Amino acid sequence: MFVDEVKIIAEAGDGGRGCVSFRREKYEPFGGPDGGDGGDGGDVVLEGSENENNLSRYKFQPHWKAGRGEHGMGSGRTGKRGKECLIFVPPGTLVSNLETGEIVAEILEHGERTVLLKGGSGGWGNTKFKSSVNRAPRRANPGEPGESGEFQLVLKSIADLGLVGFPNAGKSTLTNLITNARPKTAAYPFTTLHPQIGVIEYPETYQRLQLADIPGLIQGASDNKGLGHRFLRHIERCFLLALILDMSGVDGRDPWDDYDQLLAELDAYDSTLLAKPRLVIANKMDEDAAVENLSQFKATRDVDIQPISCLTEEGIPELRKVLWEKVAQAKAAENEAEKSSSDRTKSDSDFL
Repeated sequence: MFVDEVKIIAEAGDGGRGCVSFRREKYEPFGGPDGGDGGDGGDVVLEGSENENNLSRYKFQPHWKAGRGEHGMGSGRTGKRGKECLIFVPPGTLVSNLETGEIVAEILEHGERTVLLKGGSGGWGNTKFKSSVNRAPRRANPGEPGESGEFQLVLKSIADLGLVGFPNAGKSTLTNLITNARPKTAAYPFTTLHPQIGVIEYPETYQRLQLADIPGLIQGASDNKGLGHRFLRHIERCFLLALILDMSGVDGRDPWDDYDQLLAELDAYDSTLLAKPRLVIANKMDEDAAVENLSQFKATRDVDIQPISCLTEEGIPELRKVLWEKVAQAKAAENEAEKSSSDRTKSDSDFL
C-alpha cells in the first residue's frame, strides 16, 4: 500500500518529579537535603530515512509517545532522561500542525533530524531549595508536561524528473524499461494507481537519476476527476518534467491536444510547474501514423522532443542520455539562480 498523506497524534514525555530526601548516615543524622532532580522527558524526533518510501506505517499506527523522565532519588541522584520517540519518514516529507495549519518541519535528506515536540523538564529536588534560612526544605517540584499535538504528514517525493501523461501513453512500460521499478503494465487505462519512484542507473559514470511516475492524468483532473491530480505533489520538486505522449493517436486522441491538456492540468494544479524545463517523449513511433503526427507536432509546438518506441525499444538509449543532460542543465541553472540570489542578499546586507 502506498500512502503519501497521514495524520498522527504525538506526545513528548513528561519530566520526572523531584525528590524530597535527607542525608542520614551514622554519626551524621542531620546531613541536610539530598533529593535529586527528576529526569527530562523524551523528545519526539523526526528523522529522514531512505529505507522509508511512503507513510503507510503511520496510517495504521497514528499514536506516538516518548518516554517520561525518571523521578529524582536520594543521595542527589538525578532521574534518567525519558526515551526519545523516533519517527522515521522518507525524504521529502512536509509536517504541518493540524490546529494552526502552520508548517513546522520539512525533511529533505537522509539522516536529517528535527525535534517535533520537546519533552518536559524534570522537577527540582529539595536540594535546590536549600538556603541560609531554610536548611531543611521539604519541597520538590513536579515535572513539567511534555508538548503534544496533532500533525499532518505529506510526502512530496524528491525525484530528479517527473513522468506525466495520459492513461495508456506508455508511462509504466517506459518506467519498466529504464528504471529498477516494476509497475504494473496492461492494455487498459489506470494500471498505475499510485506514484512509482524508480532509479535510472548510468553504470559507465556511476551516476543515477530518480524518476517519479505519476498515475495517468485525464481532462478535468483539476476537478478531482481520475487519479493523477492528487499525486502531482510528487513532481513539485523535480528538476525536469517529461511529458509522454501517444504520438500514434491509437486511442482516438490527437497528441497535440493531449499536450495542451496536460499543460492546462499542470497549470490548474500549480502554475509554477510550467516554468520547469520539460521534454516531450513521443512514444509508439512504431505505428504508421506516428511519423506524420510527429512532423505536425513539431511544426506547431516549440518544445524539445525525443521520439521512442517502448515496444521495439527504439530510441531508449538516446532517451536515457537526453534525460541525464537535461537534468544536469536544470540543476546547474537552479544552482546558479540560488547563488545569484544569495549574492544579492549578501550585497544588500553589506550595504545596510
